[in-house]
Formats: sequence, C-alpha cells, structure tokens
Amino acid sequence: MQELFSGKEATMPGKGERSIGELFSELTQELRTLFRQEMELFTVEMKEKATHAARDAVAIGVGGVMIYSGFLVLLAAIVLGVATFMPAWGAALLVATAFIALGFILVQKGRKDLTQMEMKPEKTTESLKETAQWAKTLRSPSSSPRRTSYASRSDTRRAI
Repeated sequence: MQELFSGKEATMPGKGERSIGELFSELTQELRTLFRQEMELFTVEMKEKATHAARDAVAIGVGGVMIYSGFLVLLAAIVLGVATFMPAWGAALLVATAFIALGFILVQKGRKDLTQMEMKPEKTTESLKETAQWAKTLRSPSSSPRRTSYASRSDTRRAI
C-alpha cells in the first residue's frame, strides 16, 4: 500500500500471486458452491419439517377421532341419564333434537358470518397500491429536480 502512495510504480503480480481475473473466477466458483450447499441444506431442512408436520397431522387426526368417539359416548351417557325420567326412545329423541338444533344454529351463524366477510385482502391491497405509487414516483423524471446520468438496466446487466 505504501508503494502506491510513495510514487513508485506498482509491480505486476509474481508467480506466487494470482491475478484479479483468477481471484474473481475463484470467488464466482465459491459463490456457486455456497449457493448449491445452501440449497441442499434448505432441501434437507424442508424434508425434516415435512416429515415432522406429517407426524403431527397424524397425531391431530387420531386425536380428532378419539375426541369424536368420546363425544358420542358422552351423548349416549346423556341419553341414558335422561332415560331415567322418561322412556329410552324419548330420551334419545330429545337429546338428538337438541343437538341437531344447536348444530343447525351454529352452521347458520357461520354461513352468515362468511357471506358478510370481505374476502379481499385489504391490507395487502393497500400496501401494493402504496408500493405502485412509490414506484411511479421513482420512474417519473419530474419527481427529481436534477437530472443525473445513471446506467440503464441493460448496461448494468452487461457489466455484471
């Protein structure tokens, strides 16, 4: 570094030193290798997560079946409890009617709420509109008071 500032001419790289082109080529190769390794890591990690998610989904499914079975047993117990006050067929009919009515009310409420719900993602739409407006201000030449000469996108791509 001191040679540059002392006025002496810089020398060409010796046999043990590599040129900028070689260094750039090596850097490019190492970046490709790094990217490939990152993709392999991503693939392995996602496979592990998918396997774990599948196991969790099976556990949820089995748990749901067990909850449903328990609910049916609970209904049978309610029917048997009510059957102590009336005939068994009447108790079963009464419990079934009560649960059907409750289920119908819940379904109707859910349908009503779904039809009233706005399906458009409002926050995302607003954010996209703001981004588009911002991008338009960047593209219009009247948005900046001074005119500067920057390389076009195609010039930048050629340089890379």
